[in-house]
Amino acid sequence: MKSPMEEAHAMPVTSFFPVAGIHKLIAIFLVVLSWILVHKWSLRNQKGPRSWPIIGATVEQLKNYHRMHDWLVEYLSKDRTVTVDMPFTSYTYIADPVNVEHVLKTNFTNYPKGEVYRSYMDVLLGDGIFNADGEMWRKQRKTASFEFASKNLRDFSTVVFREYSLKLSSILSQACKAGRVVDMQELFMRMTLDSICKVGFGVEIGTLSPDLPENSFAQAFDAANIIVTLRFIDPLWRLKKFLHVGSEALLEQSMKLVDDFTYSVIRRRKAEILQARASGKQEKIKHDILSRFIELGEAGGDEGGGSFGDDKSLRDVVLNFVIAGRDTTATTLSWFTYMAMTHPAVADKLRRELAAFEAERALEEGVALADAAGEASFAARVAQFASLLSYDAVGKLVYLHACVTETLRLYPAVPQDPKGIVEDDVLPDGTKVRAGGMVTYVPYSMGRMEYNWGPDAASFRPERWLSGDGGAFRNASPFKFTAFQAGPRICLGKDSAYLQMKMALAILFRFYTFDLVEDHPVKYRMMTILSMAHGLKVRVSTSV
Repeated sequence: MKSPMEEAHAMPVTSFFPVAGIHKLIAIFLVVLSWILVHKWSLRNQKGPRSWPIIGATVEQLKNYHRMHDWLVEYLSKDRTVTVDMPFTSYTYIADPVNVEHVLKTNFTNYPKGEVYRSYMDVLLGDGIFNADGEMWRKQRKTASFEFASKNLRDFSTVVFREYSLKLSSILSQACKAGRVVDMQELFMRMTLDSICKVGFGVEIGTLSPDLPENSFAQAFDAANIIVTLRFIDPLWRLKKFLHVGSEALLEQSMKLVDDFTYSVIRRRKAEILQARASGKQEKIKHDILSRFIELGEAGGDEGGGSFGDDKSLRDVVLNFVIAGRDTTATTLSWFTYMAMTHPAVADKLRRELAAFEAERALEEGVALADAAGEASFAARVAQFASLLSYDAVGKLVYLHACVTETLRLYPAVPQDPKGIVEDDVLPDGTKVRAGGMVTYVPYSMGRMEYNWGPDAASFRPERWLSGDGGAFRNASPFKFTAFQAGPRICLGKDSAYLQMKMALAILFRFYTFDLVEDHPVKYRMMTILSMAHGLKVRVSTSV
């Protein structure tokens, strides 16, 4: 016979509380728990978009993805550091130069590219310099640094940039004659692609030929760039990749075209090197960047060349230099042209500088300026002006330099640049960041912040870069003007990029005027580079 206590333990709970009562208690508990979680998560991050359990700020970020850079401007104008939570990580965005210096220089080793970024970009950039960390990055940077410092490469680049700027001028001249609308962004992309292939890899691919042939490599490269950028906010990309569906299926197709072109360039280069050696004509081996890496791969040893001994490593080198030498320069040239069209006073001042430069240089060289009347004489006049644009002479175009720099301040080629976090850290403004997350400095936002540039931060004003006495150019801290990054990873190709842009722009704005096609939309598209979503459709006319 059971005791009363045993009987009580044996009785079901429902004997003490009705079933309906238990359900009500559970429901109340879940409501309270949900309120606590929602309240906790929605208030945990006052600096940035509202964050919710599990999904973080995904919904708001997806809603604003097409205008993400301006979305960040809105938040960073209120707080210099904001955090955006995502399902599997969190991004801390910074726009204060003090924080940027901490990440890019002071505590550099704690903020590498990181595994998360590498996993997103690996299919496109592989182990190339923009995607590498540690010793692999140091080896490539050492080699690239040596090449960019080479006078031979500088002189060769000057000749190539002049050559392709003249080819672009010829195409614009024909467009003027035919009254044809042109897409300047497309033309700039063709010019810079041809240039980087000639300077970087010693090959002529001819996309800037007068008939503007279709280029499957360029189209596939752009598609891949867009899709890998989408990975940063698409939590399902790995599943799509596994199933070979959607954007990841298109990425796979695009990368096959990209790789086919890249490996063909490498094979051709290696064959030319072998042929030159076999004929005993070592002097015929071109000293472009790819050839240098091929030689290092063959050498091995302490110089680090063993890292570049296989075609996959060389493929990564090629594609990283393509994105550096083609996309960034072409987008800056496009935004510059748009800024000049929408700021006629700036364009007029620039043209006056170019005309004065031409007259002064012609006098120095003892050259009589040709008459620009007639098609043949116009081409001759353009070629004559281009011949005056030596490496040193281009440096005298101070206002042009200021205009390019002001364009980069507002429209940086790389609008945001994320870094991984190795260990927990505290930024100079007191923000705590956790290992495994990401910190992103945002050049696009930084250029628009009044706390960085004053009340006219959003205005296009090249004069901000010039001193009052004589108009000499004034540099800004690279941690404030971050278009070329800063610290140990500062862009090695900065001088080369300025050279090409100033060479092309000097010719174009000395001899042509541009008018935007009516109702043509000008806005950026979301990819790693700040390119224009619909190109830059313009009508061109000669100005001399």
